[in-house]
Amino acid sequence: MAKKTTPKKKKTSNKKRSFGQKIFRFIWKSILWFNIVSLFFVLLYKFVPVPFTPLMIIRAFEQKANGKEMSCSHDWVSIENISPNLQKAVIASEDGLFLEHNGFDFNSMLKAYESNKKGKKIKGGSTISQQTAKNVFLWQGRSYVRKGLEAYFTFLIELIWSKERIMEVYLNSIEMGDGVYGAEAASKHWYHKQAKNLTRHEAAGIAVILPNPRKFKASNSSSYINGRKAKISKYIGYTKLSY
Repeated sequence: MAKKTTPKKKKTSNKKRSFGQKIFRFIWKSILWFNIVSLFFVLLYKFVPVPFTPLMIIRAFEQKANGKEMSCSHDWVSIENISPNLQKAVIASEDGLFLEHNGFDFNSMLKAYESNKKGKKIKGGSTISQQTAKNVFLWQGRSYVRKGLEAYFTFLIELIWSKERIMEVYLNSIEMGDGVYGAEAASKHWYHKQAKNLTRHEAAGIAVILPNPRKFKASNSSSYINGRKAKISKYIGYTKLSY
């Protein structure tokens, strides 16, 4: 009897081992391919314009679900054709240390955490680099998984892209109105001109609505938005831009 039962136990053990190995191999290959694919796209977008973002697709389906016409205004232009006024304005509005940090502003993240912990208005504390990583490669949301992937892609673009390239992709990809994406489309939508011709005040108007571009207006704005525009315009006047 002992001779008959021993092989059965060994076979069961071998089956369990082989199943466990298959799971391990599957996870390992998945991680490996994810890294290969993500690295490929980060390298690709170092040189090639980003044609669309996940948010553009999500917003289009939201429009359809709400019975609206699906619209997406997005015109890619090089950073040379985006006014330095707008580049300075988004730094002032979104990430004052953009040219200094390596993708993460830990002091701002800590302040945002403390503010949210106290039950105050939710603040993200995300840098321009983090927002670029999220807009180009990921979906919207506040899950730990998405935040972890955001940190991963932020590290990659800071490592592989220049600050100027990050700014170029950011200003060409971010939502700047309802169905409006990027500096060129936003300039035409709000001010009927090209992005390279934006004045300080106009650039400040676009930058100040970025936290909620579907709620706020860059032109014909509220008194609150106009006050923020004035502050950002002053910043633009005495700031030098050097990548």
